[in-house]
Amino acid sequence: MRWDALFADMEAQLAAVAAQDLDAEVADRTRTERARVLLTDRLRAVQGDRVQLHLRSGTVLGVVQDVGAAWVLLVDAAREHLVPLTAILAVSGLRGADVEEPSALRRLGLGHALRAVARDRSLVRVTTGAGTHLGRVDAVGAYHLDLALAYPDSGRPTGETRTVAFAGLDLVSSV
Repeated sequence: MRWDALFADMEAQLAAVAAQDLDAEVADRTRTERARVLLTDRLRAVQGDRVQLHLRSGTVLGVVQDVGAAWVLLVDAAREHLVPLTAILAVSGLRGADVEEPSALRRLGLGHALRAVARDRSLVRVTTGAGTHLGRVDAVGAYHLDLALAYPDSGRPTGETRTVAFAGLDLVSSV
């Protein structure tokens, strides 16, 4: 009888150690999986939802319309906002993400998105750490864009061009 109690105690200790090992392995795998989740994955998970992006130059609110490898497109009631991921300091309104492989279109970088804006020739408001500029995107280089400045009252070209480095770019908004 005494031996039965001893063996039962040893089995209980082994079961407890096995449970602790399993708990530790699950926690480690969970941390590993979370470490693989990108901000773009979490933004893609709230596509169609309203979020608040806190940028270096301020805050922008909108519905997540699209997410690329290096940008997010927000839409509010009046305009669209192309936001480089590097300009985002914080986000309100996110939840967990189902990690899915982005389509080929979504893997395109900021330069690709800005070249589409340049082809459109629409008037945009470009916000940087140095201020806000109105104009049309003339050309997009590897890590910069050329903005043909426009007069705020008429939208007509001023004849001046401003070159903006992607690193300083916070927001490109439709007008």
